[in-house]
Amino acid sequence: MPRKGGVGVRHVFIIGSRGLPAQYGGFETFVEALVSHQKNTNIRYHVACLSRDKGAQAFDYKGARCFPVYVPKLGPASVIAYDMLALKQAFAYVQAEGIEAPIFYILGNTIGGFIGPFAKKIRKLGGQLWVNPDGLEWRRTKWSKPVRAYLKYAEKGMAKSCDLVISDNKGIERYIQEQYPASKTCFIAYGTEANFPQLSEDDERVRDFYQKAQTKEKDYYLMVSRFVPENNYETIIREFMASRSQRALVIICNQAEPGQAFYELLRERTGFDRDPRVRFVGTVYDRELLTYIRQQAFAYLHGHEVGGTNPGLLEALASTDLNLILKVSFNQEVALDTARYWTKTAGDLSRLIDQVDKETDFKELGQSAKAHMQDQYSWDKIVQDYEELIAHEG
Repeated sequence: MPRKGGVGVRHVFIIGSRGLPAQYGGFETFVEALVSHQKNTNIRYHVACLSRDKGAQAFDYKGARCFPVYVPKLGPASVIAYDMLALKQAFAYVQAEGIEAPIFYILGNTIGGFIGPFAKKIRKLGGQLWVNPDGLEWRRTKWSKPVRAYLKYAEKGMAKSCDLVISDNKGIERYIQEQYPASKTCFIAYGTEANFPQLSEDDERVRDFYQKAQTKEKDYYLMVSRFVPENNYETIIREFMASRSQRALVIICNQAEPGQAFYELLRERTGFDRDPRVRFVGTVYDRELLTYIRQQAFAYLHGHEVGGTNPGLLEALASTDLNLILKVSFNQEVALDTARYWTKTAGDLSRLIDQVDKETDFKELGQSAKAHMQDQYSWDKIVQDYEELIAHEG
C-alpha cells in the first residue's frame, strides 16, 4: 500500500524550531535552507511554527506544510510545552491522514526529560524519532545549576529514546558515541551560503556603519556573537587590549550596553571603557551589510567553546580572509587548517594579534577557507545529505 500523499512520499515532521519563515536563530535558518534548497519532491516537510494566535491556520511555505502551535506563556517551561504540543498535533495529523512511516525530527534536547511516552507513540505509529542535540547546552554557564542538571538529564533521555542522533559537528558525534554507545549516530554539518551578495563601498548603509564605528575597511578586528560569558568576551577583550595593534576591535552583539550585568562585569574586570580601540557597536540585522562588514574585517575573532558548529564561524570562514579561532575541538573540526588558532593561556592571543598585525596579505588563507566552506558546508550539499538520509534511513 503506497504511503499517503503519493507513492514513496516520505513525511518528515520538524519539531523544535520557531518556524518559518526564518527570522533568527540557527535552527530556523537550517529549516529555511532545508525547504529552500529541496530537490527531492518525494519528501514532504511539516514544520511546527510557534504561534501566539489561537486561531492561526496551517499554511504552505516553499512547499512545506507549516502548522502553527499555540503556546501560552509559561516562562522557561514554554519551550518544553511547545515541543509537546507540536508532537501531539503531528500525531493527530498522521492518524487523520493515514500517513505511514513518518519521521519526527526534533531539534534540540529540551523535551528529553519527558520524551518516553512520545517515543512509544511514535513507534506505535510506525514512525522514527530523530534528534539533533545541537551543542552541549548543559555546559552553558548562563543556566543555573538546576537547569543545567535537567538539560544533562534531557540529553540522556533523548539519546536513549531516539532512533537516530544527527550531529552537525564531528566533535558532538564523538561525544554522543562515548557517552551513549548504544545510540545510532550520523554526522551532517550545518551549512552556510556559498555566494554572498556584494555591497558597494559607497552604499549609504556601509558608510553610515563605518562612521558610527569610527573605523574603515581592513582596519579592525571583528567579533559577532551572542553576548554571553562562554563566548570568551573577557579573554578576547583583555588580550586585545594587551596587544600593540593600532586597529580597532569592533564588537557586534546583542544587549551589550551600560547597566547590563555582564557588560558592567566586563568593564570592571578589563577596563575596556578606557581603551578607545574597543568599540561595542550594537547589533546589525541587515544581512547584506553584516556580510560586507565581515568581508572587510582585517581579522575575525571567534571565542565560542561550548556547542557544535557555530553558524557565525561558518559565515566568517566563508567571507573573512583571516580568522583567529579559539583552539577547541568543535572549532578545529570546522576550520581545519584554514584559520589561525589561540588558547586561553594568558598572552597567547595578544601575541598572535601582534604577529598577524604586521602582515598584510591573507588572501591565500581566505581562499582556502572559502573553498572548504563551498566543498563541505554549502547548503546545497547539506540538504543533499539530508535528502539521501531520509530516502535511505526513513
